[in-house]
Amino acid sequence: FRFKDSLAQDLRRADLVISHAGAGSCLETLEEGKPLIVVINEKLMDNHQLELAKQLHRDGHVLCCNCSTLVETLRSMDLSTLKPFPPGQPEKFALFLDKVVGFQ
Repeated sequence: FRFKDSLAQDLRRADLVISHAGAGSCLETLEEGKPLIVVINEKLMDNHQLELAKQLHRDGHVLCCNCSTLVETLRSMDLSTLKPFPPGQPEKFALFLDKVVGFQ
């Protein structure tokens, strides 16, 4: 789609998500517990998406490919190898931040 206010409903209904490697897209999909194939845009300069995609792939949470290898990835994928993404723990960050700024 060109633009939607939210993909939450679509993510809940999806069996598989194919996405670019934007942090928001990846995290929202993984937090929903959906299998994810991340397609890297190799034409981006200073490709921060590549770093995120590779780390999520190394950690076993996503499958990773580029446009030219997407079809082969779909043919050979084994979604049972993907590991669930651990839920966020914002309270730990809040405690860390409190210590850093001297509230604790």
